[in-house]
Amino acid sequence: MQNPLGLDDISGRIDTATGGLRMRRLRQHDWSRRLVRETEVSANDLIWPIFVREGDGNDQPVPSMPGVFRMSVARCVEAARAARDLGIPVIALFPYTEGTRRDAAGSEAFNPGNLVCRACRAIKETVPQIGIMTDVALDPYTSHGHDGILVDGRIDNDRSVEALMRQALVQAEAGCDIVGPSDMMDGRVALIRQALDADGLRDTLIMSYSAKYASAFYGPFRDAVGSGGILKGDKRTYQMDFGNADEALREATQDLAEGADMIMVKPGMPYLDIVSRLSRELGVPTFAYQTSGEYAMIMAAAGNGWLDGDKAMMESLAAFKRAGAAGTLTYFAPRVAEALGRR
Repeated sequence: MQNPLGLDDISGRIDTATGGLRMRRLRQHDWSRRLVRETEVSANDLIWPIFVREGDGNDQPVPSMPGVFRMSVARCVEAARAARDLGIPVIALFPYTEGTRRDAAGSEAFNPGNLVCRACRAIKETVPQIGIMTDVALDPYTSHGHDGILVDGRIDNDRSVEALMRQALVQAEAGCDIVGPSDMMDGRVALIRQALDADGLRDTLIMSYSAKYASAFYGPFRDAVGSGGILKGDKRTYQMDFGNADEALREATQDLAEGADMIMVKPGMPYLDIVSRLSRELGVPTFAYQTSGEYAMIMAAAGNGWLDGDKAMMESLAAFKRAGAAGTLTYFAPRVAEALGRR
């Protein structure tokens, strides 16, 4: 059936319906799309998580995270140089701890000579311009894989906080710039802030994992730090229930009152509503962690030809920033920074 209206009539009716507004005009050219773009990702938005291991030699690939490796301390220094040259402001260090160095109390966490502390010193000596963030949690060091200390099969909050406070102190003394409590114990931010200040480390920042959910998206990370196969039980008694949003606001508000300088939501993409709400309602620097599982999904789909990996990578980072994130911890950080540099 032929359209009984001519093109002029259709155009006139469209203009009447839209009030003459043609939104597509702004989308018709690459230059016009760039000109009016509301959200722009830059290298300044990136924190690069790096896994550090004992020994020398070649990087060890993490099978569940294509393109991610465990690096020696010397290689972490090289990665820090690369981050600096790419304009990435911060790297985040996570240790792969051998089983012989793990115990029930996570004692290696507060050894001033542990992997993270040695890497901090080496990086600061060679690449002082780069910011270093460290993870404050016991799971890379405990024989049971939990973020705190178990007593009679249950996490003892207060004993765990004491251990976390000691861990944060040795990391800050080794030269890290940001400590990131990721354990979700009650009161840990307050005691860490008090301990840092009492030790003359008032300038050390705290980025609290304020809304860290008990999530299925952490599996590859646990493989990377060596805790996946040893975890006994689960972490739902201290990490948040994924059905809750108001609780995230309460957690973040409490952490800020205790002395956190910045807050974080983890995982990132499945919790963009939480990122947006905390950023909007609290008005503080709010970060997202694009977790190992999120990274692995994109890489697996790209590896199978199911999507364009580079485009999905950039789109995902724009989503975090559009939601209100001040920055994102992402394993894509060097690839993103390199891609931005080629534009």
